[in-house]
Amino acid sequence: MPLDIANRRLPERSTYRRDGDLWLIELKLREPRQLFHTLDPAPFHEKDLDPAAEQYIEDAVREIGQDKPMKLIVHLPAAMCDSDDAHSLPQAVANYFDSRARQARVDLRRLLSRGGLNLAIGVGFLIACLWLRRLMIATAGFEVLAEGLLIIGWVGLWRPVEIFLYDWWPIRRQQQRFAAVARMPILIVPEG
Repeated sequence: MPLDIANRRLPERSTYRRDGDLWLIELKLREPRQLFHTLDPAPFHEKDLDPAAEQYIEDAVREIGQDKPMKLIVHLPAAMCDSDDAHSLPQAVANYFDSRARQARVDLRRLLSRGGLNLAIGVGFLIACLWLRRLMIATAGFEVLAEGLLIIGWVGLWRPVEIFLYDWWPIRRQQQRFAAVARMPILIVPEG
């Protein structure tokens, strides 16, 4: 079901047509420039995609599965199909999603680097808490505080554990979706 960007309407159900083995992600435009963010001053082949179009394409790839063969079909009025913008649209979309994939890779590296730093800080904090706990256990009357230090020391490792167990997966999957779209064949077809 094509996304009609003119009306900013997303499909009510996630059904995509197939052409043999290929899943089709379809967009219906009045003109090629409609696919791109209007406030972006970059040249056409370097522009950012319209947020609704980007979200639609990414959601479609997520629903279909990035490992399945897909093709992006852009429906344009027949008079617009031979324009320079229409001819450069496939490369512009590929450039955009390739850039987004590279940025997601950078974001992932930064997250893992921050996780490593947080882990070092958390381990240092845990060691300090365990050392203070030993001192408090040796001193009568501080048992409750000593147990609190044990708990807070382990809580200090919460963020790095969260990063390494959970936070990196969504970024990696998004990077893979963006890379899949960047490699996806894009076909411009006359409307009707």
